[in-house]
Amino acid sequence: MTTLLTDAMPFKPILKESRERPNILLASGPIQRAGAKNENGRIYSRKLLDREVKKYIKEFVQNNNAFGELDHPDKAVVDLHNVSHVLKKIWWDGDTLMGTLEILPTPAGNIARAIMESGYTLGISSRGTGSVKNTTEGTLMVQDDFGLVCWDLVSNPSTYGAYVKPGTMNESKSQTQKSNKVDDLIREILCSSSCECNLDF
Repeated sequence: MTTLLTDAMPFKPILKESRERPNILLASGPIQRAGAKNENGRIYSRKLLDREVKKYIKEFVQNNNAFGELDHPDKAVVDLHNVSHVLKKIWWDGDTLMGTLEILPTPAGNIARAIMESGYTLGISSRGTGSVKNTTEGTLMVQDDFGLVCWDLVSNPSTYGAYVKPGTMNESKSQTQKSNKVDDLIREILCSSSCECNLDF
């Protein structure tokens, strides 16, 4: 049965501004791994990912429209109203797929930029359609009918045990300033098209 497949991983990119276009934020880092079981119990073979990546580069990256969204929608098409970034480059480093994203100056992109520039971690998640086969208990092999749609930025990286435990929270002045900066930027983005705005966080 073909279904929507989404798989996330932590995205801790190197952030830098473009030399050619000042104020454009580029984020580079790992976006997927081949042959490794993820939190959803799925494994994508190197052969399958390599096929889809080559097709994606030809159809989207080279045409400068490899868009992704902020958070996953429940559909196999990219919604331009929620685009946050565009993939500019994809390459392999061993079995790790690397990517360079340009964070766009859209409402969703500005939110993603504020979160990353404030030092917080987003997840990056592939979105595609296909089926899986249960190979062993708890392991699902993604099948040959898989079709890649895009990579999205998400709030829930698929990392085991990545939760704040009671008693480990420690607020500092710098953390408070980061939170205030994010709140101010989100408020500015959401209120930019309204004469009156009374958003309180």
